[in-house]
Amino acid sequence: MPRDRSTPTRHTLATAALCLMAPLAATPALAKTLVYCSEGSPENFTPALNTTGTSFDAARPVYDRLTHFKRGSTEVEPGLAESWTVSPDGRTYTFTLRKGVKFHAVPGFTPTRDFNADDVLFSFERQWKAEHPYAKVSGGKYDYFADMGLKDDLESLEKVDAHTVKMVLKKPNVTMLPNLAMDFAAIHSAEYADALAKANRKEQLDQVPVGTGAFRFVVYQKDAVIRYKAHPVYWGEKAMVDDLVFAITPDATARYAKLKAGECHVMGYPRPADLAEMKKDPKLQVTSMPGLNIAYWSFNTTKPPFDKKEVRQAFTMAIDKAAILRDVYLGAGTSAKNLIPPTLWGYNDKVAEWPHDPAKARDLLAKAGVKTPLEVDLWYMPVQRPYNPNAKRMAEMMQADLAKIGVNAKLVTYEWGEYRKRMQQGEHMTGMLGWNGDNGDPDNFFFLHGCDAARPGGQNLSKWCHKPFDERLEKARSLTDNKARAKLYEEMQAIERDEAPDFKIAHSVVFEVLRKEVTGYKQSPFNTHQFNGVSLK
Repeated sequence: MPRDRSTPTRHTLATAALCLMAPLAATPALAKTLVYCSEGSPENFTPALNTTGTSFDAARPVYDRLTHFKRGSTEVEPGLAESWTVSPDGRTYTFTLRKGVKFHAVPGFTPTRDFNADDVLFSFERQWKAEHPYAKVSGGKYDYFADMGLKDDLESLEKVDAHTVKMVLKKPNVTMLPNLAMDFAAIHSAEYADALAKANRKEQLDQVPVGTGAFRFVVYQKDAVIRYKAHPVYWGEKAMVDDLVFAITPDATARYAKLKAGECHVMGYPRPADLAEMKKDPKLQVTSMPGLNIAYWSFNTTKPPFDKKEVRQAFTMAIDKAAILRDVYLGAGTSAKNLIPPTLWGYNDKVAEWPHDPAKARDLLAKAGVKTPLEVDLWYMPVQRPYNPNAKRMAEMMQADLAKIGVNAKLVTYEWGEYRKRMQQGEHMTGMLGWNGDNGDPDNFFFLHGCDAARPGGQNLSKWCHKPFDERLEKARSLTDNKARAKLYEEMQAIERDEAPDFKIAHSVVFEVLRKEVTGYKQSPFNTHQFNGVSLK
């Protein structure tokens, strides 16, 4: 999927939790321990504060949401809300909450009550109300909530009784139920938050998490390992192993070595060059699916000369996309011409792909009054992502292409958390990122070009606020007829093509690799990694 906050510091971890630290087992063959070789460290364990799949994955075992996605599917199912009703005007959602749902215990906190409406109000009001006692804790930036327009669109949130919550919107939003299944909508324990506030330890809420999920948090050793235990009284699809371990392994080659050695059971983000060998190994199973994703190169429209669409078009035509697909993706990706992938409804296949035409690109720069040589920066990600297997190599190829039209591109990168933070603030002139879909609705991609997300710190990295596009985005949210919505999305894709706020690179095929003894694992269309229901032979 973007998607960020500052890295947590060690002192925010509870001392008691640290006492539980145990060495990572060298052999996952130990009974009922499942080890996932993850690609990076979480920023914290509160999804509302984050925008990266890495942090979402680390928090997902702990939390539930009012609605959720059926594992391995885009289908929305009841979650902590066992049912709901929607008013005829599409503005009021009334949720009936499950009874008897138990929160986890962590060192220093044992819950005295079950999940109820107070927990729902706490979890959303923290993101919505500036005066909330937890609003500014851990940085206090809730990018999903703000960029999707919920901060302005939510009219009221009411506790009807202990097991009923009413949510009223200022205008209809048909994307609400899948939105509430996203990670930012995770439900926290208000009782735990109150206890931490009284102890003057509010930041612990985001570092030692308490939820109702299939696994309870045990300990996080920064940049090394996260340990979880099965929640024995989980209300939903239960954990089939006793222990879950995230072995944090940023290097893809190292993850592969651990998988082959039996030091982990599941790994994501394999190097494309390793896939042929992996498929031949009788101890491994390789799964894949077309990614609900996009890799793009953003042009900051607030910085000249990228405030002119002719310049953005010129940069788009300067890049040899076919070479990138061949040499970086190694065939595990398809050319992107729209923000949404062709597997998503509302896709406009009539939009024409921009040609690779350096001569035309030079002419457009000249007509836009741009003198060459032109100096720009080109930011590239320091890490491998599912939508971009090698951003540095891609940047070097782009740099060479730009030189052919008289543009000198300075390559820039930062530590991953700092990179995203600076990009969202709009410090770059041009920069790479990408997106993994969260909920299977086109709105979940198009909001990335909406005016709400163009704010400093928002996820619209081009800072492109275009009224004709934004009006269609808002209107589509209010329509219940998907054919009418699809027509608006098709028009929006045509607008994007002409305005070129970014260079759309590729939709990747997403691969995951498991040891043969893993059973019950389902690859997610959202590139999430979920381990309840997963077992070992």
